[in-house]
Amino acid sequence: MNPAEAIRIALQSLWANKLRSTLTLLGVVIGVAAVIAVVTFVNGINGYVAEKIFRLGADVFLIGKTSGVITNIDQYLEQTKRKDLTLEDYRAVLEACKRCQYLGASTFNPNGHVKFAEQNSTDTWVRGFTPSMAPIMDLDLVAGRFLNENDVNTAARVAIIGNDIVEKLLPGVDPLGKEIRVDNRVYTVIGVGRKEGKTLGQSRDNYVLVPITSWLRQYGSHTSIRISGKSYGVATLESALDEARAVLRARRHDMPGHPDSFAAETNQNFLSMWADLSGTFFIAMVAIAAISLVVGGIVIMNIMLVSVTERTREIGIRKAMGARRSDVLLQFLIESATMALVGGLLGVVFGISVAKTITLLVGMPSVIKLWAVAAGLLVSASVGLFFGVYPARRAARLDPIAALRFEA
Repeated sequence: MNPAEAIRIALQSLWANKLRSTLTLLGVVIGVAAVIAVVTFVNGINGYVAEKIFRLGADVFLIGKTSGVITNIDQYLEQTKRKDLTLEDYRAVLEACKRCQYLGASTFNPNGHVKFAEQNSTDTWVRGFTPSMAPIMDLDLVAGRFLNENDVNTAARVAIIGNDIVEKLLPGVDPLGKEIRVDNRVYTVIGVGRKEGKTLGQSRDNYVLVPITSWLRQYGSHTSIRISGKSYGVATLESALDEARAVLRARRHDMPGHPDSFAAETNQNFLSMWADLSGTFFIAMVAIAAISLVVGGIVIMNIMLVSVTERTREIGIRKAMGARRSDVLLQFLIESATMALVGGLLGVVFGISVAKTITLLVGMPSVIKLWAVAAGLLVSASVGLFFGVYPARRAARLDPIAALRFEA
């Protein structure tokens, strides 16, 4: 039989029985849509995590009391018992790290309250920075100046504000030189940060940057800081990190052979941990999607068995006119694969639509990969072929004389 004819018959059967076809293909549609949506989100978030969340270059390292990513409760409990990192630790590393192009210190309070006149902003990130954090974190200003060493040495009450603070508290007003109240302490605005947008639906422009000494004076000096370093290049990153680690291990009296009593991490560490987490999530979702595909395949097999029964006389006529077993087998296999492929196409469209809709609504990044689309279609067609084998073999084995006598 001509394969094109088999495809045409399969499409006609789908169109003639719309409700039955919809219910038949639902499992395949859901399974493929789930895979496409998950792959789209995972790829989008992987790129976004590297570019926007960690925002670390390949030549940057971070040192903190605790790790930036904690995966279990035992790790959390162990790390919270460590001694805090202090400004004295930062200054010691700054003096000793010869391979560090820049070295900075930072800390933050994610629940700050900012006020100007009668306007308020809540849940604002109040960050304490040293001046060298700007080139390390690639921070740009659209107005004013950044913090300088004099601001840090004198614990000056000056601040750099994000775009959200400008829009909410000072719309239509030149913010430079204005006094804002940050958790009931007055700061003078000296700079405005470049608009950065959202990360997973959360604004990255709702912040206030102040000198780290001013931050510690306001929120308490018994707070661990984070040390950030930028080497002269990727080739010197490990050497720069080793210099910083050596200083801190000596200051914190870490015994030889014992692990660090602090967390030293690079961009690659973060991305590797994220890849492990996203990979686990991906496998779990694919396993769930596989269940939908198996259910969809069983339904397709059931419908094909019904189709064989409904078309018994047709099969008998085809055999009486010279059709071989292989011809009948191929016909039903092609029809089964076509049904599943149509479900796969619908699943791809549905999965991409869901992903892009969520991206528009909450800002979750998504990237469509052609290999994922091709894999979805291949898997759906394979499901159709696999679960179509039994009905096709049953049709091919029908006795033509018994088939011609069959009354539906």
